[in-house]
Amino acid sequence: MAPLRESPPFRRLWIGQTLSGFGGQMTLVAVMFQIWQATRSTAWTGAVGLAQAVPLVALGLFAGSLVDRVDRRRFYLLTTSGQTVCSLVLALQGLFGHLPPAGLLGVVTAQSCFAAGGGPASRTFIPRLLPKDQVAAGLALRRIAFQGAMLVGPALGGLIVGGIGVGGCYLVDALTFAAALYGASGLPPMLPGDEPARPGLRGVLDGLAFLVRTPVIRGALLTDLAVTVLSMPVSLFPLINAERFGDDPRTLGFFLTAIAVGGVAASLFSGTFTRLPRPGLVMLAGSAAWGAALTLFGLSPGPWTGLACLVLAGAADTVSVVARGTVVQTHTPSELLGRVGAAEQIVGQAGPDLGNLRAGLVADATSGAAAAVSGGLLCLGAVAAVAATTPALRCPAVSPA
Repeated sequence: MAPLRESPPFRRLWIGQTLSGFGGQMTLVAVMFQIWQATRSTAWTGAVGLAQAVPLVALGLFAGSLVDRVDRRRFYLLTTSGQTVCSLVLALQGLFGHLPPAGLLGVVTAQSCFAAGGGPASRTFIPRLLPKDQVAAGLALRRIAFQGAMLVGPALGGLIVGGIGVGGCYLVDALTFAAALYGASGLPPMLPGDEPARPGLRGVLDGLAFLVRTPVIRGALLTDLAVTVLSMPVSLFPLINAERFGDDPRTLGFFLTAIAVGGVAASLFSGTFTRLPRPGLVMLAGSAAWGAALTLFGLSPGPWTGLACLVLAGAADTVSVVARGTVVQTHTPSELLGRVGAAEQIVGQAGPDLGNLRAGLVADATSGAAAAVSGGLLCLGAVAAVAATTPALRCPAVSPA
């Protein structure tokens, strides 16, 4: 809790971004509900995720390069203002006349374009606002906010949509963006450093070259891919629930909740691992524990042991995410934080989607349990390979040159 106690700018930023995170989860529920009511088509509801993901992946690296050329605080305020306008458009159409599904997806896509720039910008703030020994705690607090929004935001959104309609839900989201703007408005100027990124594609290529030639950063992102692409289990939950746990809908509902519960618990007790001197080693251990927990989940004979394994997986995931963020933040020069943050955002967005696709294809050819076990074992093997080939990850954290 030290960053919240000792840094008023971080505290205001964290509160604003936390409230905005809750609003974002509520809007996701409202958009899905509105599109389903208009189309009754799962293809259209599935397109919501596509509308969010494509701009983040397509624009992320170019946005990250721009972040490394301008005042990051102003850029974040600009992109957050754009997201706020999109929320107001959603609120107006929800209150006074619904857009057609294609128009609704267009607004979601525009909002995601602004998020493609705001995300990398916000990732540069913590190293500038906090001393080095509090960076990991700041990242853990961000993780608490994320997990809390995932737990409570959708349920709260459903209640608001059921009570006052989608327009009211969108309006609440717009108000939470106002909180994010207030939190960022008090930040000091955030210039990128002595060597701003070169314009256009050259700046992007410089960032990619840094990722490739820096073993610690490369190893951290490869570990993230190992966790997500090789072993993401969410698409398997309905099948495993039918195969092993009697197809009980109550069990299925508990699966995602169990992962979130483990994540929140690990975040609340994050001081036990954020103070350790080797965040790279903590990241590797957390990623390996994720793979092991999912392997045991696939082998679990009963629902309660399966849920316990998912709680452990959620805790391990949070340990890995916070430690990976610490590794990246402490090994990246200030002038490259935007581009590296954009790469993190792309990996975090695309990795789970690819992982769920992999799991579904393997399950179609074998079984849900086999897909979960094989994914966990592949994750363990990949993490071991990264650990063996990247000895710098096992060293204490150092500041970038």
